[in-house]
Amino acid sequence: MRVLMIGDIVGRIGRQCVRDMLEKVKENYCIDFTIANGENAAGGTGITKKVAAQLYSYGVDFLTMGNHTWDNKDIYNFIDQEDKIVRPANYPQGTPGVGSRIVKVKNISIGIINVLGRVFLLPLDCPFRTVEKEISEMLKITPIIIVDIHAEATSEKIALAYFLEGRASAVLGTHTHVQTADERIINDHTAFISDVGMTGPYDSIIGVDRDLVIDKFITQLPVRFEVARGEKAQFNAVVIEIDAESGRAKEITRIFDQHSV
Repeated sequence: MRVLMIGDIVGRIGRQCVRDMLEKVKENYCIDFTIANGENAAGGTGITKKVAAQLYSYGVDFLTMGNHTWDNKDIYNFIDQEDKIVRPANYPQGTPGVGSRIVKVKNISIGIINVLGRVFLLPLDCPFRTVEKEISEMLKITPIIIVDIHAEATSEKIALAYFLEGRASAVLGTHTHVQTADERIINDHTAFISDVGMTGPYDSIIGVDRDLVIDKFITQLPVRFEVARGEKAQFNAVVIEIDAESGRAKEITRIFDQHSV
């Protein structure tokens, strides 16, 4: 089983990059299932039903979210009917949507869990206890479990990976939009990377117009951020090869590519 995880898709340029590159990537790496973080896919913050459907049409099979889940209010209109999206599982009980799902791929079940870190982010329920509860139920059904830990601090992401070693097939960090070079297989079982990275404008500061970000740092005044424009995009992802019977990750490979849009 070969799973592709695409780093945070940012705005129109990110979506165009997925449209132009995904099928080739899937073919080159013999991908069975594709997950993408879509919390920035609609104009840089949040997601809409139209944008989600667009990404599915490009070949994305499943979407995870993060701290920008609710930024576009359209999500309230469809998330409870949507079976291809998970939002962070550690939101309070009663929050729309779900934090985990089990999907079938070629008659093989895959568990997907999304959780939000708390360091420098929202004071949600404990991500460690939340994911442990979710994973204990999933392991009764399938050994293949992918965790998207959407978090700021690398230490929190690494800690969760070691906390779940031998139980999760992969613990994959998202949120910072900067791909890290620390991919590894922990204890011969759990694939890990601190951050998968970003799929969006290359000539930007984590997807945002450079001048706006620089102005914010210099003046410390309020600035309305906008997704960067340009003719170059970056495609960040990882490929995880997983043994379908044991759920053990055998290999994790980073992808960092550039593309003209």
